[in-house]
Parts: sequence; structure tokens; C-alpha cells
Amino acid sequence: MDALEDFIIRAKAATYAGDGAAAVSCRPGSHDLRFADGPFRYLDSYFGGADFSGQEVVWLDDRPVWAMGYHGRVLRDDLISGAEAGATIKAALSALYGERRFLGGFRFRHGGHDYIDIADGDYRAFFGFEEIRVRDIRAYGLRYFGGFIRD
Repeated sequence: MDALEDFIIRAKAATYAGDGAAAVSCRPGSHDLRFADGPFRYLDSYFGGADFSGQEVVWLDDRPVWAMGYHGRVLRDDLISGAEAGATIKAALSALYGERRFLGGFRFRHGGHDYIDIADGDYRAFFGFEEIRVRDIRAYGLRYFGGFIRD
């Protein structure tokens, strides 16, 4: 595992999944989470709650080198609330990051909810989706994509 991939996993684990402290918003209405270690800096900036959209960016020595965009939403609020979806996602992502990875091929059960993450590619270039199923009905879904940034 190279230093960038290791940093991405640590940053993700320390921010949203790890209930990291909110940072000052960099855009009106955004929710921002930051993490830094050595020459790397990470920002996760998103809008919304039960339905949301955002972007994660990693800088190396103040040069953007990696990004991920995402959009997710509760599809069946009669089956799962935004808070329940968030709790399931945080538990699942914490387990995934504990395996020292952050992309796909992952299933997790939490509080009667089945979390599924499927991805294609690796941290250099990827796309995928996560979903939460309640009684085998898709109640939440998210699409994501990202990879290296270079000039």
C-alpha cells in the first residue's frame, strides 16, 4: 500500500466514520471535515443530510492529487431514517477501514440493515455504489467515483 492510499484510509476513518469534529465551512451551507498528517491534507465537504452530495480531496504539499465525488439519498423513509442510515454507514465504514481498505466488495449487517458496497477499480481510478437494504428492499443508495488528479 502506498502512502497516499494509507493516508486516504486514515483520513476517512478519522472524519465522517470516526465522528471527527466539524471544520469551518469553506462554502455557504457546506458541512466540512478536515484531516492532515505530514505533507497530506484531506477535506470532505458536503451539502444536505438524508439526501446529500459532496466531494473529498487530498492535497500533497498543497497540490491536489486525489478526489472523490458522491451523491446519496434515503430512498424509502418509511423503512429507514437519515439518522439510521448514517449510523449503519458509520458502523460499516469503520469495519471496512479496519480492513485497511475503502473500496467495494463489502457487506455488513447493523441493526437489521444490510449494507452493501460494490466498486470497480482501485484508489487510483474507481466508481461504485453503496446501498442499505431493509428486509431486502433498497432503502438508501449512494453513487461515488474518483481517483488521481494530475496536470
